[in-house]
Amino acid sequence: MKILNLTLISLLAVSLAACKKEGKAAGSSKDSLALKKDSVVVPEFHKELYGIYTGEFEGNITEYDKEGNDYEEYSTKKISLKINKITKDSVYGQSIVGGSQRPFRGIFNEGSNSFILDEPGNDKTDGRFEVKLNNDSLTGNWNAFNKSAVKSPLKTLKLIKKEFVYNPNFMLDENSDLVDWTNPKSVTEKYTDEETGKTETYKASKNRFASDAIFKINASKQKLTEKELKNLRKLDLEIIKNAVFARHGYSFKKETYRNFFERTDWYIPVSNNVDKDLTPMEKENVVLLNRFIQYAQDKYDSFGR
Repeated sequence: MKILNLTLISLLAVSLAACKKEGKAAGSSKDSLALKKDSVVVPEFHKELYGIYTGEFEGNITEYDKEGNDYEEYSTKKISLKINKITKDSVYGQSIVGGSQRPFRGIFNEGSNSFILDEPGNDKTDGRFEVKLNNDSLTGNWNAFNKSAVKSPLKTLKLIKKEFVYNPNFMLDENSDLVDWTNPKSVTEKYTDEETGKTETYKASKNRFASDAIFKINASKQKLTEKELKNLRKLDLEIIKNAVFARHGYSFKKETYRNFFERTDWYIPVSNNVDKDLTPMEKENVVLLNRFIQYAQDKYDSFGR
């Protein structure tokens, strides 16, 4: 009887082990099928169109004077559209303009050689790009989804395909305007008539301006010293610092810096955060520049436009 019981126990153990092994194998098969399903590669098309298209983003914006009267003013910015992926049904990419980086999804029409690209719509500045491809250029319009929430609900685009390249040698052109036109300072001036000796006061608008140091100091190529920076103007320091970020394709929120760098041939906005791309020396220089910016003074003068 003992022998029979042992035999039955042995058979039961073998049977359980076989079932466990069979179940594991079935589970593995199921897992592998799920994995295979999840890893299906979606075919991509027109990879030759992938890349960065950059250029002018233009339109009229509505402004208001002190009395509340509205008027239109022409506005232009530099924008980049990055096309990352094209499938049979969809186009994926990003728009980068004015410090904002938004994903888009849309379609490519082979017949008309055109794109319709929609930003998500969960931000008041989102809209739709309708652009036509002609060789390496994109031209068309952008329409805001929420037309009452933005100053310029309709803008035109004229873009050309460019390859972004980081180059530490990039500098502002020596013919660049040195004036910050976006932050005028209102001051009270005095005028004395030589004949009558009567003195009158009047309001004048002055703008800060940089020195030619911005054409000589490169924070991407040289380790900066306190001696080099201590006598520079605040705007000098800001431009030298932000040239580092411009070389890495940072999309500036502040109009002051956009006005300086968007006039160059080399500046291409590709991201709203390039901190991780800075070299160790650039990071050290930025820290030093920030320290001097905190206490530096600006130079102001009156300019005509």
